[in-house]
Amino acid sequence: MQLIRWDLSNDTFEHGQWFKGRIYERRCDLSPSGRLLVYFAATNRAPYGSWTAISKPPFFTALALWPKGDAWGGGGIFEDEETLLLNHSPEWEASFKLADGFRLKPGMHVKPCGNRPGRGEDEPINGLLRERDGWRVVEIGEEQYCGLNAPAIFRFSQPHVEEKVGSNGRRLQMILHAIGRRQKAWYGLDYRVIDRDGTLLIDLPESDWADWDGGDLVFARGGCIYRLSKSQFRYYADKREDAFQRLYDFSDARFTAVAPTRAALQY
Repeated sequence: MQLIRWDLSNDTFEHGQWFKGRIYERRCDLSPSGRLLVYFAATNRAPYGSWTAISKPPFFTALALWPKGDAWGGGGIFEDEETLLLNHSPEWEASFKLADGFRLKPGMHVKPCGNRPGRGEDEPINGLLRERDGWRVVEIGEEQYCGLNAPAIFRFSQPHVEEKVGSNGRRLQMILHAIGRRQKAWYGLDYRVIDRDGTLLIDLPESDWADWDGGDLVFARGGCIYRLSKSQFRYYADKREDAFQRLYDFSDARFTAVAPTRAALQY
């Protein structure tokens, strides 16, 4: 996995470090300024197995690191630029202790995340992040366990649906159909945009992510990042996917060793 910094003001991308392991993207967060990243990672190898860290994107090189050891909990949320809500259990004192050789930014405070920090997997931390960012659940859905050897560990006979209202009143919906898919993205997701009356405006099946950037729609699918500007919404019915602006195609990216810059090694 590669960390890439996206400047939304001009849609430029700064390619950063690669990581040979698992980044749990639903337990990660950017500070309000975008200068710091908190992430949860695992290699299942010594010395830590898994850990939560703070770095300066687009680099994974840790400035602060809390060993975890398993995949329960982990990650964090920035309450503000100076406060990190750490998703480790305070009942286990060692989980709140920084590993040797790491430090916090001067003036930064660390507090437990939510009512049950360190519990669960992507939830409940993912739900807290999405609620903060303006998403709300509109359909809980009906989840069914299919087994570890099934094409997906969980499937929804009725999908789980969340939505986020844009500045123009259009509603972006995320539709979750499956979790734990084999040989595919872990989450089986579709996105769509509907108007105030519920009429379908845009359908984005098998997309990995979508959100609003002001009145624009931005989304990821098939290794590419796209933008549909608010001025182009009215043309989508006729132009369909030709109305989308493809900002970058990452599908051919391959691992390259990238050393951290001097700036990435200090707060």
